[in-house]
Amino acid sequence: MKVDQKGHTVTIKDTQGDVNAFLEKVTQQIKTFEKHNIIIDLSSNSEIKENDLKLFLPLSKAQKKSKKSFVIVASDLDFNAISDKLVVVPSLLEAHDIIEMEEIERDLGF
Repeated sequence: MKVDQKGHTVTIKDTQGDVNAFLEKVTQQIKTFEKHNIIIDLSSNSEIKENDLKLFLPLSKAQKKSKKSFVIVASDLDFNAISDKLVVVPSLLEAHDIIEMEEIERDLGF
């Protein structure tokens, strides 16, 4: 697990390729990042499936409650098969763009 912080956003990258072990580590350390927007970078894991992403739903809900963004970066997926409750994008650039847009929406009161 590699953590990179830029401003109000923390990018957490899976370096092992084991989604369950990675989710457990992130869940244990989530309190450390609760005041930041979070990007979960799973782009290096080509074995990830749509069902694996559902495991991140509780973390996503917790971030949304605290008025922070939670975005997952994953490639080679059927994005139409993913729950609307999760924000999943194919690149880090798009993840940062989504967070920027959500920050603007929160500032405007939406």
